Amino acid sequence: MRVVVQRSKNSCVSVDNRLINKIENGLVLLVGFTDNDSLEDIQYIVRKIVNLRIFEDENGIMNKSILETGGSILSISQFTLFADMKKGNRPSYKKAMSGEKAITFYETFNQKLQQYVPTFSGIFGADMQVHILNDGPVTILLDSKEK
Repeated sequence: MRVVVQRSKNSCVSVDNRLINKIENGLVLLVGFTDNDSLEDIQYIVRKIVNLRIFEDENGIMNKSILETGGSILSISQFTLFADMKKGNRPSYKKAMSGEKAITFYETFNQKLQQYVPTFSGIFGADMQVHILNDGPVTILLDSKEK
């Protein structure tokens, strides 16, 4: 499981020029799954995300988590995080989890995040337009296989 975490001032996701969800201060997550992911991977990444100390404290030091700042999460499914570029210039997505299985993992991931932080999502499998105002910029890559 891979997640790109971006600290955000405000972000939104639209499909067919229709606003689906938006957040103010918080995190935008680009989320991808691979075939050997499990519930343990989801739980590990959820714990990492909600405890990431990437928000500034009263001294301007990145020392607070989203649990302490009261922000929200915009979670976007992103199978292209498992693009394989070893051969040629056209990405292969063989390492990405199949859509039927991935949607279940994605929904479980969002439900587990929702237990800690208000979590909003895009539409799984849709052609989405995601607007992110990255704050900092702060961008962190999490991979459940790199514990």
